[in-house]
Amino acid sequence: MKQIEVSIMGQSYRLGCPDGGEERLREAVSQVDREMCAIRDSGKLKARERIAVLAALNLAYILVERPAAPAPMVTSREAEATNEPSPLGPLPSPEYVDQLVARIDQVLGQDGHLI
Repeated sequence: MKQIEVSIMGQSYRLGCPDGGEERLREAVSQVDREMCAIRDSGKLKARERIAVLAALNLAYILVERPAAPAPMVTSREAEATNEPSPLGPLPSPEYVDQLVARIDQVLGQDGHLI
């Protein structure tokens, strides 16, 4: 596994990256960085942790709203034989995302609600 250095909202991170996955990981980092910087630049939130949680929720919401494209089903043995990654499975349901928001609000407690 390769290690790559990335920057998210001005902070450096060293991440493990599977062979051949560097481009996809860098694109994911870029999306997270754009989302977090946009939230920070809006001036409504200052705490890095809250910005990260809100960015994660925004990106998860985008994934949930995206029409699901059927992925070819590949068994673990087929994936090993062809060096193809196995499918990630279905995206979380909107109800599941709502439950996550409720749990985060509960944990944040007196800090107030995210949304």
